Amino acid sequence: MSDLAGGAHAPDIADVAIVGAGPAGSWTAFSLARRGARVALFDGSHPREKPCGGGVTGRALSLVSDALPCSALPSVAITSARFLDTLRARECTVPLSTTSPAALVVASRRVLDAWLLDAARAAGAEFIPRRVVRIERAAAHFRLETSSGLFRARWLVGADGATSLVRRTFASPFRRDQLSVASGFYAPLHGEWPSAEIALELLTDLPGYLWSFPRPDHVAVGICAPAESGVAAATLRARAAQWLRAHHLADRGQLAPYGWPIPTPSAPDLAAPPLGGTGWLLIGDAAGLVDPITREGIFFALQSATFAARAIASGNPTQYEADVQTHILPELRRAARLKAGFFRPQFTRLVMDALERSAAIRGVMADLIAGVQPYRGLKRRLAATLEWRLAGQLALVGLLGNNRP
Repeated sequence: MSDLAGGAHAPDIADVAIVGAGPAGSWTAFSLARRGARVALFDGSHPREKPCGGGVTGRALSLVSDALPCSALPSVAITSARFLDTLRARECTVPLSTTSPAALVVASRRVLDAWLLDAARAAGAEFIPRRVVRIERAAAHFRLETSSGLFRARWLVGADGATSLVRRTFASPFRRDQLSVASGFYAPLHGEWPSAEIALELLTDLPGYLWSFPRPDHVAVGICAPAESGVAAATLRARAAQWLRAHHLADRGQLAPYGWPIPTPSAPDLAAPPLGGTGWLLIGDAAGLVDPITREGIFFALQSATFAARAIASGNPTQYEADVQTHILPELRRAARLKAGFFRPQFTRLVMDALERSAAIRGVMADLIAGVQPYRGLKRRLAATLEWRLAGQLALVGLLGNNRP
């Protein structure tokens, strides 16, 4: 901790204030506290369930496995993904890896977030269960106002999601065209363990998809679509409920509705997104580090948290932007350029055809779900399956026609 541990400072000033105690904020807090930093972690909404599928890839868990016992996380190890095409009454199942660690597990976000928060507190971070309502920059520190008083810190990290106060204060909020809306239901379980299968259907009228993900004590089902489409959350929920009834995916009692915004920046937005400034950084969803196709963000939340903690600990904040530009943004930009192709009717039909007839294509899809097949190299991987006709058709519909960084 060359910059943080050395030298005297006022006892009421934390080294780092982190706003938001989701995966990004808690992992940053853990990583810095373990290095000896005085960390204050703010969040007024714990414990809470997060309106999302709750899928955590094996590569995401690998980022924390050296420090946390991943086997202690209550979760469902997913063994297969069922792809549905309601319009044509088709479905196909893709097996996933069942080795340890699993390719994909599904956890309650209430449990996952609490698991990471407990680790941060055990490492020495101070958790302040209050919502930060205002932030100001002073001469050599930041002032954070909460309902329980004022706090000061030398560094500020925004890990407060799509509606980030840190982002709104020091950069600019996400525009409507940079957001998606996730809407759906939690279906409670009544004693039975859920299936170890997720269900997915790509939408063809909106750039999004429907899902059913089994968590240990309930099933998360939902739909996501661009906020700029103008479709109300209630309309999306009604569509999700109709889909669930049609596929018998939620015959589990009363459904609890939810809705939440998800950052979905375009490729130009991701060319040079706001990542920080003098003394402050944005990570995870607050920085827009979310896969524009799948809307998965936990891996990028943990990865950006690792980069942020390393940059702050070394006293070299420019290293954070360099790491994100090198290791995260190229992949997200590729996904943003490919997104339109994923949600065309021709693509859905081609994918269902390919999944049904080709074990090699099912292997590619399994690796995409697990996050181990990047968008870079996807065209080459498909060509290597010897499914020449499919690769050519996918290029024709615009999915794989551009593999630029």
